[in-house]
Order: sequence, then structure tokens, then C-alpha cells
Amino acid sequence: MNYKKMPKIDLHCHLDGSLRGETVLDIIIKNKLELTQSLEEVKKQLTAPLSCSSLDEYLRCFDLPIAVMQTKEDLERVSFELMEDAAMENIKYIEIRFAPQQHTKQGLTTKEIIQSVLCGMRRAEKIYDIKGNYILSCMRHLSAESAMKIVEEGKEFIGQGVVAVDLCGGEAAGFCHKFIEPMKKAKEYGYRITIHAGETGIGENVADAIELLGAERIGHGVFITNSKKAYNLVKERKIPLEICPTSNVQTKAVKNYKEHPIYDFHNDEIMITLNTDNRTVSDTTMTEEYLQIDKAFELKKEEYTNIYLNSVEAAFISEDEKQKLREYIK
Repeated sequence: MNYKKMPKIDLHCHLDGSLRGETVLDIIIKNKLELTQSLEEVKKQLTAPLSCSSLDEYLRCFDLPIAVMQTKEDLERVSFELMEDAAMENIKYIEIRFAPQQHTKQGLTTKEIIQSVLCGMRRAEKIYDIKGNYILSCMRHLSAESAMKIVEEGKEFIGQGVVAVDLCGGEAAGFCHKFIEPMKKAKEYGYRITIHAGETGIGENVADAIELLGAERIGHGVFITNSKKAYNLVKERKIPLEICPTSNVQTKAVKNYKEHPIYDFHNDEIMITLNTDNRTVSDTTMTEEYLQIDKAFELKKEEYTNIYLNSVEAAFISEDEKQKLREYIK
């Protein structure tokens, strides 16, 4: 199959992990930032090795992009460019996530930050055959109050390009208990809920995310393999997993593509979706993710179609919008 030409959906893609190296260098020079002036060094800092020592090493690659995403102009630019890059490989729908609290270093308000990325997204939609929405991520190492602030300040954008909230960052056991109230309030306001969980060996976090936080999707979820309760919850409730194979290999969630449980999940009728996580940090694309899974498991056309349709069903959009996406696969 020609995966680049096939229609695709990406439900788990981080904005700050998907910047063009050339753009980062341009922003550094334009804003006279005291950061590296070499494109080679920029790309080195933006991209994680295929074999990281841990998730924490992988996450260090976000320091530089966050440093250059601090003005309205630059936030709009990188949002537009990510949509453009996605459209170039025939991604028809994408949900991009980012943490607004990471972009306040030069005094921008949460409202200004969200408006800026939405402006870039909408500008791309007018040019390319792609649609998108944003997910507001709350950082797990910060307080519950910080998460509540994002929930409160982002609520006016629900249905205007913002569809959900997320919890992300380093994963500690039992983190969900800290964020029960912010996620409860988010649900009351009409946000959809997706939670990073089960990425680093703690399957129980997936069960907590579903039962305590009302997660409708799980970011990664690889380690439901070591929690029978989590596995059964995901399967029985048809909770979609946002699987990101290359990222999982990099962070040592799995040893290699061949040992990734994605195909076992698929064969056991767990609702899997395929995603990039971070296009730049993982040096990947949706096309590349499909190629790697095809190489590891000899993906059949009907299996590709099933994953695509899973992504349609899992998307945080209306039934009319889902029907438009189904038409692409026909």
C-alpha cells in the first residue's frame, strides 16, 4: 500500500514536539534569543535518539521548542506549519495537543495563547484539505490548581477549535488522584477527556484514568498488559488507545516495533488508533508509523481500514464530521 497517499487521522500529536528545525532557528535569530545559532545543533536538540534511556530523556527534547513558542506570532506560525506538514501526507483530520502554561514566559495570557494556535490552524484549513482541533494539556508535575486554571480559562473555546483536555508529562504511579476535581469540572463544561497513562510500565494508571477521571481515550496505554483490571476496562468499555509506536520504542516502553503489543491488541478487538506523538522529536510522520507497523506485522488493507475507522469513531467531533471522514476511506 502507498501509505502516503492513503487518508489518515492523527489523534495524538503534540505541537511542541512537531516543529520544523528551520523554523526554530529562524525564530531564534528573529527574536535574538541566546540559543544555538546552528541548524545542525537545533535539529540535534529537537530530535530524540531511537534508543533513549527513559521517558525523561525523551522529554528533554521539548526544552528548545518551548523556548521559541512564546509570542502570538510564533505560536500561530508553528500551528499553521504543523497543519501544513500533516496535509502534505494526506492527513484528513488531526487533534493537536499542547500545554498553554508552557507559553507564558513573555506575558501571554492563556486566552491569547489559545487564540494564536487556533488562528494558525484555521488559516491552514482554508488552504488545505484538512481539519483539526486542539486538546489542552495540563502538566502532571504541576498542581491541581494549575490544571483547574487551564480548564477554566479554556472553556470559552470549547466548540470553537478546542475539544478536550489531557494530562501529560512524566508519569508517576497514582497521579490520577491529584486531578479528580479539575477533570470533573472539565467534563461539566463539555470538554472531552483523554489522559496519558500506561506509557511507562504502570498499567494501573489506565484504570484510574478511566474510573477516577472519566477518560474516554487513553494516550499510549501500552502497559495495560501488566494490569488485568486496566486491560479489561479498556476492552469492555471500548476505550480507544492512542498508540504511538516510534515514541514507544524511543522511551523504552517496548524494545522494538516487532515486540509492540499493538497487533495483539488489534487481534483481541481492543480499539487501537495509530498516531505520531511528536513528529520532530520522534523524527516521524503518520506515513512512517504505518510503514513501521506494516514492516513488523505485514498490515493488511482491511486492517489499515479498521485502524482508520477506529480513529474516526474515537475522534472528538460530531457525527456529521465523522461521516465526512468515513467517505475518504471509500
